[in-house]
Amino acid sequence: MPVGAARLNVVFILVDDWGCADAGVQGSGFFETPNIDRLARQGMRFTQAYAAAAICSPTRAAIMTGKSPARLDMTIWHEGAVRGGPTNRRLLEAKAQPNLPREEVTLAELFQQNGYSTAHIGKWHLGKAGYYPETQGFDVNIGGTYWGAPATFFHPYRGHWTESDPELRYVPVGQGKPGDYLTDKLTDHALDLIEQKLDQPFFLSLWFHTVHTPIEGKPKLVERFKNKNPGKHHRHPEYAAMVSSMDENVGRVLRKLDELNIADNTVVVLTSDNGGVDFPTAKSGHRPPTRNFPFRSGKGTLYEGGLRVPLIIRWPGCTRSGSESTAQVTSQDFFPTLADALGQVDAPRHDGESLLPLLRDPQAKLARKALYWHCPHYYPRMTPGSAVREGDWKLIHYYEGDRVELFELQDDPGETRNLATVQPNRVKVLRGRLDAWRESVDAKAPTSNPDWRSQK
Repeated sequence: MPVGAARLNVVFILVDDWGCADAGVQGSGFFETPNIDRLARQGMRFTQAYAAAAICSPTRAAIMTGKSPARLDMTIWHEGAVRGGPTNRRLLEAKAQPNLPREEVTLAELFQQNGYSTAHIGKWHLGKAGYYPETQGFDVNIGGTYWGAPATFFHPYRGHWTESDPELRYVPVGQGKPGDYLTDKLTDHALDLIEQKLDQPFFLSLWFHTVHTPIEGKPKLVERFKNKNPGKHHRHPEYAAMVSSMDENVGRVLRKLDELNIADNTVVVLTSDNGGVDFPTAKSGHRPPTRNFPFRSGKGTLYEGGLRVPLIIRWPGCTRSGSESTAQVTSQDFFPTLADALGQVDAPRHDGESLLPLLRDPQAKLARKALYWHCPHYYPRMTPGSAVREGDWKLIHYYEGDRVELFELQDDPGETRNLATVQPNRVKVLRGRLDAWRESVDAKAPTSNPDWRSQK
C-alpha cells in the first residue's frame, strides 16, 4: 500500500537502555538477535541514529511530540524533575518539567484524529496519573505508569526499588502466574490488541521495560549465555538473556503481522531511548551490562555511547530490503515522518524532519545541518552541558568552568582526542551555533550555587 494510505498501521517498538551495539546486526558477537537481524534485512537500518537525550523521559517526550527536550523543558527523567537536583554541587540544576503537558499534540492524538485505534503498552515515564497515556491520545494503556523501571521482571512485577526507596512499584498488566516474564506479558497484550483491531487502522506503541535494570533474564537463557564464550566487548549473561527475550518478542510481533496478513500494510519502527548502560550498578550484579564499542561512555553522557541508538524501520512499499542510511537522524524525526505518512501536511513541525525521503532513497539528504542536545543536570560521569554535531564535528559545552571539548568523529568515533585547543576557530563557530540554538528553544541553564563552597 502506498505511503499516505488511510489504513497504514504502525507498530512502534521502543526498547529501554538498548545500546547501539546490542544486536548481531549492530556488531555484537555475543548477543543473539535473529529476529532483529531479520527485520534489518527486510527494512532500513540507520547507522547514525541518535536519541534526543542520553536519558529516558526526555527522549520519550521528543518521540511523542517531535520537539526537542530543551524546548519542552523535559530534560531529566520524571522522578529527577520532581526531586530537583543536588544542592551540594557547584551548580544548581535547571528546573525541569516532570509531566508531558497535555497541551502538546502527541503522535497518538495525531493518529486518533485520523480515525486510528491507539494503544500504549509498557513503559510510559512521562508523568503522574493525570498525564498517563489515556490523557495523551491513547484509547488503551496497559502497564504505563510514572515509574521508570519495574522492581522485578518476574510475576507479579512489583516490589520496592531499593531499601532507601520504600515506595511499592508495580506494573499493572493483569493476571499471571509465578515465573511469568514481563517482556512476554507485554507482548501478549500487544498481540491480543492487534487481533482485536483488524477492522480499524491502528497505532500501537509497544515500549518494553527491558533492557533497563534490574538485570534479570530467564534462568534457562542465563545459563545458556554463561556457557557461551564471551564476546570481545560483551559478556554479561543476564543482560544477554534479556536481549534475547526482547528479540524473541520482537519476532512474535512480526510473526503475528504475517499470520494476520497485515505485514504488507504495517510500518514497524524499532529503536531505543538512549545509549546502553556501560557502568556497574547493584542491579546489574556490580558489572557493566554492556559496552557501546566503538563509542565512548554510555547512558547519561553526551558522548556518542550515551546518544547513539539502534534504529530499524520496515515500511512496506517504501523501504528497500536490506538498505542502510548513514544520515544523522534523531528521535524528533518520528513525529513529522508519521505525520507525512498520514498526509497531515499541516501537522505541527517543530524540531524534527521527515525521514520519508530517506526511507525511499538512502542517499537522499536531509535539510538540517546540525543536531543538538541539552542536559542541564548532573549524572554519574557527567556534569550539566549541551552538545552540537555538525557534519563530522561535535562540540560538547560544560557549564562548570565554561569548558568545551571538540571531536572529529569520522577519524575518532571513540572521542579520544579533544581538539578544542588546536581548532579554536571551529570551536568558536560551533559554540556560537550551540548558543544560538539554546536561545531559540529557550533552553534553561543551571545556575551558580551560592552555598557550594561552604558545603565542600
